[in-house]
Amino acid sequence: MVDENEFEGTVRDFGGKFQDAVGGLTGDASTQAKGKWNQAAGKAQRTFGEASDELRGNVTSNPLTALAIVGGVCFALGFLARR
Repeated sequence: MVDENEFEGTVRDFGGKFQDAVGGLTGDASTQAKGKWNQAAGKAQRTFGEASDELRGNVTSNPLTALAIVGGVCFALGFLARR
């Protein structure tokens, strides 16, 4: 299943590549910089989507392990906050 962030990140990355190319052809450094920024942001968003999809799959296949990990993290945070 494709996560919403994966799709939006891919579209943003493609749009950034197009913007970068247009900026290069017209000699507009600002448009080119915005294109590079959108490429990086799109790749980051796509990676986040892939990671969240992977995490969702792991939690679905191993719910007790996920619950134990969350419980342990909450216990540790509570212990540290009390000090």
